[in-house]
Amino acid sequence: MKKLIAAFVVLSMITVLVVACGGSGSGSSGSGSSGGGGTVHMGQTNFVQSSVTISKGSSVTLVSDDATVHIIANGSWVNGVAEPKQESGAPTVNNIQFSTAGQSQDVGPFNNAGTFHLYCSVHPGMNLTVTVQ
Repeated sequence: MKKLIAAFVVLSMITVLVVACGGSGSGSSGSGSSGGGGTVHMGQTNFVQSSVTISKGSSVTLVSDDATVHIIANGSWVNGVAEPKQESGAPTVNNIQFSTAGQSQDVGPFNNAGTFHLYCSVHPGMNLTVTVQ
């Protein structure tokens, strides 16, 4: 019975990943429902996609695909160094923490057009670019 449950959980996770990554041809941008937002999944040490494009006034939903700890903030990793930075026009993202599989949190709304950056302060190189149109 335990093996059957484990197989179901793995199959469910694979299905979620396939659906999440299959939305666009390049796999580099996400789109949400009619609200113009986007969903971005997080793996153990990375964002499954490194960028997302959303509509002005929308939010980004971050989803942790496993129980790895992530701490998300404004800024980015540059040459292996964390560079926290509150960009003008970006919503404040102040150490949003994830620690359980399936946990999700919205970031936003992004009320200004432009390009904004989020990163995980725990995992070097874990950057997300949010393009707002």
